Amino acid sequence: MAARIYRPALALVLGLGCLTLAAPAWAQQVSGRPEASRPGALISADPVAAPPEGRQAWRITYWTTLDDGAPVRATGMVIAPREAPAPRGRPVIAWQHGAWGVASKCAPSLSSKFFEATPALADMVRRGYVVAAADYPGLGSEGVHGFLAGRETAHSVLDAVRAARAIPGTGASAKLALWGESQGGHATLWTAAEARAYAPDLTLVGAAAAAPPTDLLVNLAYKSNPAVKAMFTAFVTYSWSRRYGAPLADVFGPSNRGVVTRLAQNNCVQLDTKPKLGTILGVMSVQSGLKGKDLGAIEPWARLARMNSVDASKVPGPVLIAQSVADPLVSPDATRDFARRLCARGRAVRYIAIPGGDHAASARNSAAETLDWIDARFAGGRPGNDCRKI
Repeated sequence: MAARIYRPALALVLGLGCLTLAAPAWAQQVSGRPEASRPGALISADPVAAPPEGRQAWRITYWTTLDDGAPVRATGMVIAPREAPAPRGRPVIAWQHGAWGVASKCAPSLSSKFFEATPALADMVRRGYVVAAADYPGLGSEGVHGFLAGRETAHSVLDAVRAARAIPGTGASAKLALWGESQGGHATLWTAAEARAYAPDLTLVGAAAAAPPTDLLVNLAYKSNPAVKAMFTAFVTYSWSRRYGAPLADVFGPSNRGVVTRLAQNNCVQLDTKPKLGTILGVMSVQSGLKGKDLGAIEPWARLARMNSVDASKVPGPVLIAQSVADPLVSPDATRDFARRLCARGRAVRYIAIPGGDHAASARNSAAETLDWIDARFAGGRPGNDCRKI
């Protein structure tokens, strides 16, 4: 999640042509729905025109499921080395992006800056990985984006990996690691928790989460940068009001309900871009409207926050967590407490304390250590464990 907000220019849809493929063979084992809409079935793969050197990439559309099992279309990007894969296939890193917004137009796969904005993407490909980067439901596709909606986001991540395996030329194997930042760190941990039951055809070797909001009640109450917190809360409340039917009127008055809606519908997140005056004024209005408000004491908001928080007991190891020690948006104390809960359940936890408070660069600032850790997971090495130091 970045600290600067802007109203985006027209997003560019990357790619030329369209490759339409049948569902992979494993999808035939999933019952209860038409073959074409089974989880992970690849609908289309649009090759990206002139990707960075040494890479091939596709913008994909595929089927996934919501919390209730309803099928929905989702989008994302798949990136792979250009050379032919080895016969045993390539391992996969599923990248989970931080907050880009809650409007469909905010999907990372629609951005002309996708390649430069995705941390260490070139390094992942140089190391021989296929990268599957889900947009999450409602970003880049029809429907409502459930911001920090844990289970359905996890499904979309796993189904993006399945879809990547159906693209000729990727060589994507069934072995994967997860890596995500901020909203994507939350998605990483939820995906790890869901992987075994939802996608038994995939083999998870480890999960790396940078600045993950784990306990949403704690993070919604965190005394962080007021402007960033206001925008974050606008995204959460707008998204959950549409996704779960939670009433905005229980949080905001009539004027700020309109402000929250406009902020969510008109703004995507991007670094190094000065926000427009209307956005600044809107954020100030939301800040004022939140004074004295505790979503943790207002139903159904508190229940939804608990429902979408990460349950440490369900997250398998090994896990890597990277957290800035002075993060202005995600509570470092909450992240450390979550890591301790993992340790108490016998998980091997690698914990990286990043100096300073740059939330938006959490993954980039821990990328080298994280990718070395992921390399070791695929190599079958024994994971290091920082539990005694956390």
